[in-house]
Amino acid sequence: MTCLECKKELGYLDHKNAMDSLGVELCEQHHERMQGLIKKYDTPLEAIQLYYGLKEAGVQAMLEWWDGKKSIDIAISRVKLNIEIDSEYEKLTEKQAINNLEETMHSFKSGFTTIRIPHIVVRYYLNETVKNIMGIMEGLKANIKVI
Repeated sequence: MTCLECKKELGYLDHKNAMDSLGVELCEQHHERMQGLIKKYDTPLEAIQLYYGLKEAGVQAMLEWWDGKKSIDIAISRVKLNIEIDSEYEKLTEKQAINNLEETMHSFKSGFTTIRIPHIVVRYYLNETVKNIMGIMEGLKANIKVI
């Protein structure tokens, strides 16, 4: 058991605390850092889990990246991909839907593609989600080279 961030060997308590609260293996220092991120940005747990899933797959992503207008759950700048985790999609109102569409339009105008992933998909299908995002990245890389 090692910290996914710094590769430090984890003791039982650090492992248990991080797994119980975040669902990922982190040392005390990185666990506290993620808890601070959750408090500051209301970061969904699934965003943290997906971030570390992508990191384990070799993807250089950023958590809570500021795009000039708002904080993005996960950004992969190399291919200009923004990932938002929808944690309350069941309660989506028409106003929220149009705001989401406008945010997507603004990021697209800036050259970024935004995808929204329901939190439940990350929670139960993390590996498949990572594989699909890597496929999206391949497509975006191919399009970047064409342009």
